[in-house]
Amino acid sequence: MGRTLTVARKELLHILRDRRALVVMFLIPVVQLFLLGYAATTDIRHLRTAVLDADRTAQSRDLIAAYRASNYFDIVATVGNEEELGDLMDRGAVRAGLLVPAGFGADVAAGRQASIAVVIDGSDPNVANTVFAASQQVGLAHSLRLLERRIGTSAAAVTPLEVRPRVWYNPQMRSANFMIPGLVAMILFLLTSMFTALSIVRERERGTIEQLMVTPIRPIEMVVGKITPYVGVAFFDILEVLAIAVFWFRVPIHGSLLLLLALLALSMVTSLGIGIFVSSVANTQQEAMLLVWLTLLPSIFLSGFFFPIEAMPKALQAVSTIVPLRYMLVIIRGIILKGVGLEVLTEQVAALAVFGVGIMAVAAARFRKRLG
Repeated sequence: MGRTLTVARKELLHILRDRRALVVMFLIPVVQLFLLGYAATTDIRHLRTAVLDADRTAQSRDLIAAYRASNYFDIVATVGNEEELGDLMDRGAVRAGLLVPAGFGADVAAGRQASIAVVIDGSDPNVANTVFAASQQVGLAHSLRLLERRIGTSAAAVTPLEVRPRVWYNPQMRSANFMIPGLVAMILFLLTSMFTALSIVRERERGTIEQLMVTPIRPIEMVVGKITPYVGVAFFDILEVLAIAVFWFRVPIHGSLLLLLALLALSMVTSLGIGIFVSSVANTQQEAMLLVWLTLLPSIFLSGFFFPIEAMPKALQAVSTIVPLRYMLVIIRGIILKGVGLEVLTEQVAALAVFGVGIMAVAAARFRKRLG
């Protein structure tokens, strides 16, 4: 234990003396959280929209006002023909177009079925799907108001079916409540694996690892001593990110914070094992960094961080079962958003335990072989 603590003290002094490392460890997680917390959002609001009103009646102006009043469409341009609308969409000046045909007002006044067209830029399918649903939603709400005026009573009185959806766990459907817990897992995975790999490879690059090995210290003591400071840094970053998530982004933590930290510590065994394994393969810090990113990028896309696993092809769903980050996300989002306990997360905890033991055993064997 004394030798291990000596190595840990040496590594801690190195961290404190390296200002660039301090910036990366404590500032980069905050920058990542703010950038991705605001940028990585699926909430589509205030979409730039052009209007082609060929009717120019009170009824068409009422319809355009309904779309303008919604949070989805910002009317930024009025065009005179479809060529102008096409030019605006080609240049990316607008992402949607509202076309009201001539005769729309007469059809509404006569009680006939009136139709309009909404043109959507489908180059981004995620945006297009949201706008497609929003355009129908706004149109349906406006239709119900017209029906109420015509029959002189509430549309609900003549509607045979009323659907009352209720959203659990995230009633406001804020994308930040979904994305930020995932960022906690990603930052933890990245920091612990990368800095563990870099700290050991750095010793090899400078030729000091041989000096350490001629001392009475054993390989396991050296590894534990070198990763201990980074475990402390990782927990500090976790608390830092969680504090920003709660007090700045207003993401509530419904479950036990102690359980969350305990399971994050368990998941850290896997990322530390990956870092040790990378350090036994890479010869330079650049190689180590590239290898860590090589493991991180597939994990992000196959873990459910951005895209639901259920929507992936069956083959990729099978591959995702060997991605540790997948189970970390379920645990973090389950505790933070749903407030679940350990009894609900037994499958994910067991998977992380298996991954942690397996990866750490392989990494330790590879590291001992490399030193030998």
